[in-house]
Amino acid sequence: MITAIWIALILLAIFYTYVLLEDYIKHKNVLEDVSVIKTAIIGFVVNFFDTLGIGSFAPQTALLKFTKQTEDRLIPGTLNVSNTIPVLIQALIFIKIVEVEAITLIAMLISATAGAVLGAGIVSKLSVRKIQLTMGFALLVTAFFMLSGQMEWIQGGGEAIGLRGWKLAVAIVANFILGAFMTAGIGMYAPCMALIYGLGMSPLVAFPIMMGSCAFLMPPASAKFIKEGAYNRKASIAMIIPGVIAVLIAAFLVKSLPLDTLRWVVIIVILYTSFIMLRSAKLGRS
Repeated sequence: MITAIWIALILLAIFYTYVLLEDYIKHKNVLEDVSVIKTAIIGFVVNFFDTLGIGSFAPQTALLKFTKQTEDRLIPGTLNVSNTIPVLIQALIFIKIVEVEAITLIAMLISATAGAVLGAGIVSKLSVRKIQLTMGFALLVTAFFMLSGQMEWIQGGGEAIGLRGWKLAVAIVANFILGAFMTAGIGMYAPCMALIYGLGMSPLVAFPIMMGSCAFLMPPASAKFIKEGAYNRKASIAMIIPGVIAVLIAAFLVKSLPLDTLRWVVIIVILYTSFIMLRSAKLGRS
């Protein structure tokens, strides 16, 4: 089963790379005014810490916003497009080394992908103000889940590596919703960890489920953003290769770091960025 998932992920990577490069080459003469160095650093940093469990979407949104590397309306698409290949690499690694029951894993991967395909089609057509409002509230939700983890508000957890009956049904529905929300900029790690923990599964299982879900949902969702031109091409391309390098370093060389203090810093930054997004929406700024 793991071999079949690996083959599917590799095929998705090939499909996605073709779609992205075709669009990039087609528009290579009208690329955005973006700092390749700044965006490359952003891609490396967020994917390094994403692999270690911090999450990438919220801090990446904050860094892109603070460094003024893309328009607000293009942020959701840019997040998805730039992180697809790094996340595919993460999934290939963690699905191999962390055991999850096949039925649970496959059901949650399919539901997340279905949610993302639906969500991307909607988000890619939103106006600047709606994107700002969506991102603002998405960041608040992300901060809440990260804070819940830090404060240990969510009780539960266990040693299970799979689900049955109503718990599996809840997981499937919840992952569908998380997949749809991810296209709007709500990172999947924190809420997925909360879901897994609340259903009595081992927290470690969140890694292959979350990364596998993202790896299957992001190529088709990102393809929709690419088709609509709803992403920053230059910034996305600049972040991909450093992101892949960061994933490999974090997964095979670093493996773990004391991240408690960093999570508090990220929560503060996320809340501030949320405030900026919501204020921009209120004032009608881009």
